[in-house]
Amino acid sequence: MLEERINKDYIEAMKARDQVRSSTLSYLRAMVKQVKVDSRLELLDDNGVIAVVKKQIKQRQDSIEQFEKGGRADLAEKEKAEVELMKGYLPTEMGEEEINVIIVQSITEAGASSVKDMGNVMKLVRDKVAGRADGKKVSDLVREKLSAL
Repeated sequence: MLEERINKDYIEAMKARDQVRSSTLSYLRAMVKQVKVDSRLELLDDNGVIAVVKKQIKQRQDSIEQFEKGGRADLAEKEKAEVELMKGYLPTEMGEEEINVIIVQSITEAGASSVKDMGNVMKLVRDKVAGRADGKKVSDLVREKLSAL
């Protein structure tokens, strides 16, 4: 399970005195624990842990953008290192060609004819990619395909 892997990697990072890995994984473990407490769960399944990891990555990407605007390259680099570390706990992302195939299938399934049908198409696509593709990227590709109809 992904949660166990994160815990194991955290222990290894502590033993190796790897400050960046240990602090990042410690925070990640705390966020997973918080979700478990809030949801009153004993164990969080892999999809739940992936959702926590994605949320943390998104927060850090927002921070990177703010730090770069503020001229704090040092803090932006720290956040980028944390993002790369966390991406190692996500399933491999789908390629653009694979996403496009799913989008075309979903447009056909939904009987979409214009950008107005984007919500229906996105729901179908989201179910099929299930966390293996960036939501903004998928949304942009769907909008592009529907605009071309």
